[in-house]
Amino acid sequence: MNPKRHYKYYDFIMAAFVTVLICANSIAASKVVHLWGFSFGAGILFFPISYLFGDILTEVYGYARARKVVWAGFGALIFMSAMSTTVLKMPPDPSWPHQAAFETVFGSTPRIVFASILAYFCGEFVNSFVLAKMKIWTKGKQLYARTIGSTVVGELIDSLIFYPLAFIGIWPTDLVVKVMISNYILKVIWEVLATPFTYRVVNFLKRVENEDYNDTNTNFSPFVVK
Repeated sequence: MNPKRHYKYYDFIMAAFVTVLICANSIAASKVVHLWGFSFGAGILFFPISYLFGDILTEVYGYARARKVVWAGFGALIFMSAMSTTVLKMPPDPSWPHQAAFETVFGSTPRIVFASILAYFCGEFVNSFVLAKMKIWTKGKQLYARTIGSTVVGELIDSLIFYPLAFIGIWPTDLVVKVMISNYILKVIWEVLATPFTYRVVNFLKRVENEDYNDTNTNFSPFVVK
């Protein structure tokens, strides 16, 4: 990877990725919706977009640049959690009537926050790693197999970490398993349906950025940022 090379859209995609991540974990995370005969967390309608951006970043710019974006999202989630905790702990003015509402919307237990951050960190890195390796194995062909395959594995790791770590002992175990499986399936379906959009974005970026990175000599450690 040439660290001195500048791209036209890389920074915008990084900003979009972090924005989606923060919004999905703050606005949509606590609401349960009922649509089409199913009940599910509103966040799963938006959180998979972060995996879509992860696929696009790795496919076009390579694993190392996608790794920077994952770390940016990790830092943003930690800051969001710290800010939410600090704001909620500050004593409200007696005349301000919205403290309970704020606690309902923005309050999460440390256990759920930790589970969410850890699941994101592991899932996103696995997603980028699998896509980068599959690109080498397929010699840059069959993009759909890479985007769907990497999301299948990344979202699986995310779900296996988040739901048990956040809810075992709080919810009945069978409910945790049921929600984990149903939400995982919905996330994968979302990625499959988004494949045509992913193709259009990837092809556009490869053309305008004149880049189609192959990670043949990449250090895949998640803890190296260059």
